[in-house]
Amino acid sequence: MKLVVGLGNPGTKYQGTRHNVGFELIDRLASGGRGANFTRKFDGRMAETEIDFRRVLLLKPETFMNLSGRSVSQAVRFFKLEPHEILAVCDDLSLPVGKIRIRPGGSDGGQKGLRDIAAHLGTNQFPRLRIGIGDQGDTDAVDFVLSRFRGPERAVIDDSLILASQAVAVWVTQGIDPAMNRFNGPTNIKQS
Repeated sequence: MKLVVGLGNPGTKYQGTRHNVGFELIDRLASGGRGANFTRKFDGRMAETEIDFRRVLLLKPETFMNLSGRSVSQAVRFFKLEPHEILAVCDDLSLPVGKIRIRPGGSDGGQKGLRDIAAHLGTNQFPRLRIGIGDQGDTDAVDFVLSRFRGPERAVIDDSLILASQAVAVWVTQGIDPAMNRFNGPTNIKQS
């Protein structure tokens, strides 16, 4: 069994913001196949789906981004998962809009949701999939991540969510190395 955690902030105020691309990917994964229904569990919203006949849990913590670890650690303890069986999906300011990057673990890179998950799990060695939301330029980082994608950026993000869904499927069925080899290339985004 695998757990895919999308990071974001709960509530309609934050829907469609750059910070919530993790939630968007979880919603896309839940709507695929037979569809999956979310229930309130582990301080979040959880659904179960199948990817290539494998059981996959989908989690959207409702603790707000910076406190995601509490929700994730509850699910991990309940299902007795190992860190390598968790994939955290989050936004990344340092990547161009729509670029995805998968890693087996490592630094949080300033992403406070990843930092909190690592603190609760006691390790930063869990897979993560980052989705680029662009460079903030002169805009305050908080204002930028809570803004919505503009015009052509939305189309790029929609395409990258399709690609990210495929990356999740490869991670679930083949593991982290094949997912990195296939999806970390320089041309995994389509510019508009």
